[in-house]
Amino acid sequence: MTSTGRPLTEHDDRPRACLLELVGAIEPWDDLERTHLKTATQWIAGGAPVYRVRKPDVPAMHLVSYFVVLDDTSGQLLLVAHRKAGLWLPAGGHVEPEEDPWAAVVRECREELGIQATASQITGELPFFLTVTGTRGQGAHTDVSLWYLLNADADTVTSYDQDEFDAIRWLTAEQVLEEPDELLDPHMHRFTRKLKHARAGRQRG
Repeated sequence: MTSTGRPLTEHDDRPRACLLELVGAIEPWDDLERTHLKTATQWIAGGAPVYRVRKPDVPAMHLVSYFVVLDDTSGQLLLVAHRKAGLWLPAGGHVEPEEDPWAAVVRECREELGIQATASQITGELPFFLTVTGTRGQGAHTDVSLWYLLNADADTVTSYDQDEFDAIRWLTAEQVLEEPDELLDPHMHRFTRKLKHARAGRQRG
């Protein structure tokens, strides 16, 4: 388990304390995730504003909840073609001020895919992965993204938010890993490898 960096004090508000607990419970996949977890912990514990209050970049570093939808039977993952980013990404969105990150997943899943968020048995309602990523283009900023894992049958996703996305695709982990890096979220391959490892461990168990 990753340390939260310092003991919580009476001056810590509850949402910030909860964020530190969420981040501290994520097992790092590699050295980069270990570095990102340390960065996120220091950022949260240091008292900086963590929620976006004005689009697209105020504050310049803010919290995002991603969710990767997995069809556990076929092993396929759902990716969306994000209009603004110009990349294939997991669905998700910014966490509202004082909002629990899992509540953001539930809200965004309903808004973007029209389905109820069902937590994966691998992770429950906890984040599986964390990234710290600089965005591109106008209003560039840094997203601290908690990646959650959801379960859904592929045939239950029949619509999506066409204002946000150009298209959606279901891909196996192997197909995701075959996609060129430049077409995906820059950490998608790393997430997929971590997920493959977790699913293999569950099947062995």
